[in-house]
Amino acid sequence: MVIIGRGAEAVLEKKNFKDLYFPSKDLKIEVVIKKRVKKGYRIKEIDLHLRRTRTISESRLMHEAKKYVRTPTIFEIDRDECYIVMEYIKGERIKELLEKANSKKRRNLCIKIGNMVGKLHKSGIVHGDLTTSNMIYISHEIYLIDFGLGEFSREIEGQGVDMHLLKEALQSTHYKHFLEDFKTVMEGYEEIVGDEKKKKILKRIHDIEKRGRYVRRDSVYNE
Repeated sequence: MVIIGRGAEAVLEKKNFKDLYFPSKDLKIEVVIKKRVKKGYRIKEIDLHLRRTRTISESRLMHEAKKYVRTPTIFEIDRDECYIVMEYIKGERIKELLEKANSKKRRNLCIKIGNMVGKLHKSGIVHGDLTTSNMIYISHEIYLIDFGLGEFSREIEGQGVDMHLLKEALQSTHYKHFLEDFKTVMEGYEEIVGDEKKKKILKRIHDIEKRGRYVRRDSVYNE
């Protein structure tokens, strides 16, 4: 078993499928085990409740999202130990791929990203951590991973926050082509949700950015 990620809430471990379920079989399928770790500073019962509900919520989101976009297949959910066993997507992160892609490839990827997010929002799902690090490219498809901060919502606010996070991710990580790439993402988004919805999302992103500027300005004045 190999630890491939460690966050504030969970540890990600990679393991062979056969070691978990079929020790006698010669299988070479790799899986990821996402386990939410115990927090010693929380009351035991509250800690278990939070880890359990978040594990169940994430698995439901992934299961529903799979009807519309590419996500890892879930093999097992353990409510008591608070872990999810899912397919390991062995591909290249969009974060790295965008950096080295030519303009044609970048445009194609950004259209695909916009289409994917549009399908997600149209189905009433907010990802919650929409960054290029959580997008894996394999066989001409983009897989979306890590729904730990997601929710079911058709509200413009939540979807606007989703797209604002993606915009910030593009700006901070892919700043050379940021404006062009985000515009192309919104083109792909519009193909799925329509022009009116796109305009509402862009307005909400603008509102969120204004709120952020006010907060930063107040924090400076209060120092």
